[in-house]
Amino acid sequence: MHLVLVGAPGAGKGTQAKALSQQFGIPHISTGDIFRASLAAQTDLGLQVQRYMDAGELVPDDVTIGIMRARLVEPDTSGGFLLDGFPRTLHQAQSLGTTLLDLGTPLDAVLELQIDDHEVIRRLSGRRTCRSCGHIWHVEFDPPATPDVCGLCGGELLQRDDDQPVTIRRRLEVYAEQTAPLIGFYSDARLLRSICALGTIEEVTKRAIDALTTES
Repeated sequence: MHLVLVGAPGAGKGTQAKALSQQFGIPHISTGDIFRASLAAQTDLGLQVQRYMDAGELVPDDVTIGIMRARLVEPDTSGGFLLDGFPRTLHQAQSLGTTLLDLGTPLDAVLELQIDDHEVIRRLSGRRTCRSCGHIWHVEFDPPATPDVCGLCGGELLQRDDDQPVTIRRRLEVYAEQTAPLIGFYSDARLLRSICALGTIEEVTKRAIDALTTES
């Protein structure tokens, strides 16, 4: 199965992508994971990406498209894939379509996780990331036993720049301007399946599986 997952920042794409990857036996390909690995390694790509992420902006199309083209020809994608975080613009979507046409692997579905802005800000602004091990906690949903201290390694917890409320609002503006038009694009292509992203992880996963396995 060849899938794309779309939704606003904080909609739970990463969490649901992992569950769906296991359900369908396909690799979860996340641009965020690729970018963060580059950041951690302080590669040239990582340094480029850092500037955009800190400002709540999208990484430029040419950078992202090049990375994803290279990833989609790796052997583990031969049986399918789930893309999380790509495409994010119409140009990226059109480029993805061209790449998949060349590979003979058209998309089966695009799953949209629907969520309102208030819930996004609540989810993201409460996240705290361990400076040492990278584990993400949440002050409301998954708080550490000791405030500001990682319960796994004892490292210092911090609020990332892209989880600050002002940056979250900018990320939502960018999403509305550049990514939301994908909804109409994939709806016109009869690939879009939309579900509510509120509720427990298990509830949202069930909705996703139902949407992807039921004929539209």
